[in-house]
Amino acid sequence: MRVEDVTLPEPDADDQWCELLIHTATPEVGKQWTDTGEIHEQRDLKGRAEGETRTVPGHPALTRILRQHIADEQLKPGDLLFQGESGGVLAGSVIRRAWRSARKAVLPPHVFVSPTGRRVYDNRNTRLTKWLNDGIPPAQVAEWAGNSVAVLLATYARCIDGQLPDLKRRLEVAGDLPETELPGAG
Repeated sequence: MRVEDVTLPEPDADDQWCELLIHTATPEVGKQWTDTGEIHEQRDLKGRAEGETRTVPGHPALTRILRQHIADEQLKPGDLLFQGESGGVLAGSVIRRAWRSARKAVLPPHVFVSPTGRRVYDNRNTRLTKWLNDGIPPAQVAEWAGNSVAVLLATYARCIDGQLPDLKRRLEVAGDLPETELPGAG
């Protein structure tokens, strides 16, 4: 992702949500699996036409972090947002090492040794599950995720948790069957 793919609101704007423009995927697949001999392979987004993009919202906390990072690193629009050596793609080993250190710093030991959030990619699963649990409509979550609603629900519906009390309350507010006397009662 390049700096130009991040739209940050003005610092004094009431709405501090940023937008991240996703237009390609650059997975680390290994030199032996690419046509170029590079570790990373640039691909179009899954299930999208060539050159098609999607926009994902960024929480105001992320807006603050990105704004500070861009300023601190003096990044220009064409620069990679997070850079490796000589401004190139950040190595997967560096990302994994940083992620492991971050997990160890903030998680209790029993959670750190568990599979919870072990891979950086697990953040995607966690975020999509959180959005669904927070009641964001599945169609919107699917759009942000770059999935169909069917794929999203087949993958994440079993993860939805904690909504039953609110759903019951909403059903009660919607009303019940009309009160009538049953024939032969009374």
